[in-house]
Amino acid sequence: MPKKVLKGRVVSNKMDKTIVVAVENRSPHPKYRKMVARTKKFKAHDESNQCNIGDLVEILEHTPISKTKKWLLKEVLVKAD
Repeated sequence: MPKKVLKGRVVSNKMDKTIVVAVENRSPHPKYRKMVARTKKFKAHDESNQCNIGDLVEILEHTPISKTKKWLLKEVLVKAD
């Protein structure tokens, strides 16, 4: 089974070797058909502490690294200003 890959924005990098990535999912409301954005946060392992807040990143599903950290930083797509 292939590993999941998600794109999102870094919202926190205050922990050592860990980033928090907010992934937005846009889908139509079941009844009203208006596009609704739902956001979920994932903790990802950033070995070299290279990410900053606002970066657009790609994360890869991985075996659990800690209690809440189950994703790895795959690559930084766009650096924040």
